[in-house]
Amino acid sequence: MAAELTVHQLIAEHRPTLDQALEAIRTRAYWSPHPEHPKAYGEQGSLDMAAGKAAFDALLGTRLDLGQPGTDDFVGGEVSPYGIELGVEYPHADVDVLLPAMKAGQKAWRDAGAEIRAVVCLEILKRISDRTHEFAHAVMHTSGQAFMMAFQAGGPHAQDRGLEAVAYAYVEQVRTPDTAEWTKPQGKREPLALTKQFTPVPRGIGLVIGCNTFPTWNGYPGLFASLATGNAVLVKPHPRAVLPLALTVQVARDVLSETGFDPNLVALTAERPGEGIAKTLATRPEIRIIDYTGSTAFGDWLEANARQAQVYTEKAGVNSVLVESAGDYKGMLANLAFSLSLYSGQMCTTPQNLLIPRDGIRTDEGPKTFDEVVADLARSVDGLLGDDARANALLGAIVNPDVKDRLEAAAGLGEVALASREIANPEFPGAVVRTPVVVKLDGAKPDDEAAYMSECFGPVSFAVAVDSASEAVELLRRTIREKGAMTVGAYTTDEEVEQAVQEVCLEEAAQLSLNLVGGVYVNQTAAFSDFHGSGGNPAANAALCDGAFVANRFRVVEVRREA
Repeated sequence: MAAELTVHQLIAEHRPTLDQALEAIRTRAYWSPHPEHPKAYGEQGSLDMAAGKAAFDALLGTRLDLGQPGTDDFVGGEVSPYGIELGVEYPHADVDVLLPAMKAGQKAWRDAGAEIRAVVCLEILKRISDRTHEFAHAVMHTSGQAFMMAFQAGGPHAQDRGLEAVAYAYVEQVRTPDTAEWTKPQGKREPLALTKQFTPVPRGIGLVIGCNTFPTWNGYPGLFASLATGNAVLVKPHPRAVLPLALTVQVARDVLSETGFDPNLVALTAERPGEGIAKTLATRPEIRIIDYTGSTAFGDWLEANARQAQVYTEKAGVNSVLVESAGDYKGMLANLAFSLSLYSGQMCTTPQNLLIPRDGIRTDEGPKTFDEVVADLARSVDGLLGDDARANALLGAIVNPDVKDRLEAAAGLGEVALASREIANPEFPGAVVRTPVVVKLDGAKPDDEAAYMSECFGPVSFAVAVDSASEAVELLRRTIREKGAMTVGAYTTDEEVEQAVQEVCLEEAAQLSLNLVGGVYVNQTAAFSDFHGSGGNPAANAALCDGAFVANRFRVVEVRREA
């Protein structure tokens, strides 16, 4: 099939989806082309649940040769948080060979234009979607997410975020017309007339530095934003979570090749144990865009040292929920219990600090003391996770030993309101599964402040006693300003308190969820509608996804001619 015909077929197939995505980001209404339920993916072929598991199993112990130039070795070593060795080997790159090869294809990719780039990206996403079950197992066994979460967050939700980035990229590129006729009257003289041509040009090579916990969900926005705006993309996965992004690169290279473009526009670079190549890559002159999710320390280093690149970071923050009063006390407790438990709190959006007046709160069940609120929340978590099978399905596995160490150390920071317990996973005996711990702290004590003002990533939450609602609001403000926050939650029936919390979040640029009691949780965001992070506080310098996330990945170059 001719390359040109293939591209026209892709436009016919994917332009309607692109148009729907453009409408979704305009209206912010619910929409997704990617089903959330495993059974929606068919009963045969690569869509089938059993076939996806078989495809994943077939990858174990193999070498994933992507056919990239500059491959000088193959490396591996991933061990699933569920206790199995993956044994997959990936290409290690001589970047002095690989990076020039990646740049070689950019001219044709640039000249293809925004629409063709967009539909090629959508074809990549479609093929990934067709293999969602396979990808789900890859995400599960690198991140420690339970299967259903790995399926949804690592599959359709990640694909939605990639598509969202493509839509924003398309909007920003077509904001300026391709050509313009410019005529300036000169009175009695002939008018000045120029023909102007405007071309979006890529910055260069984008570097995606993957994370361990959400390799696809956090990796796809930057990958597809850079690719859709004409840039080549080098993917550097987290060493414990290579497989999902390696499969992504494999699919992207196949689609690029089949549509007549250079497959080296997307490439993978895995690293040897302890090699730490991210710093070396991040400061290479060829790298002009960096997308990073991970620790504050390395995010700050990138922002300070990768001066040649446009750097987008999602770092750490301290997420707070202010509890002043509750119109649906049981609903609040159930919602918070789920939020604290999901994926063992190993999400950048999980609440850490629960700010509760020490004199208690008003509820639809009558007044509740501070101790009663915390004890009731502990019982809600226990009830949610009391059945081991359900607990395993919600908690997943602890992703690395550092999380386990923080969990165990947290119990020594204050009075334990809810002790963590170990849960066995019959299917994966090697999995480390722990329920959350909730520790009481006093907002007025300096020693306690050192604990709750530091991020404690994992299934750890602090119930912080404060003197009043106004004190809670000011502590919330200081926490966001000094430490950053990906999410903020609040429960109140008082209009003045609600307005005060809202004003803090507007001034400090933090995303706020109010009085959630149903099936939507503070630590979940929906593509095309919710903004993940704001880019306006220390937790992240970018939001997923908005115009600012894509617009500076390309520049518009103008060519003027006499008409």
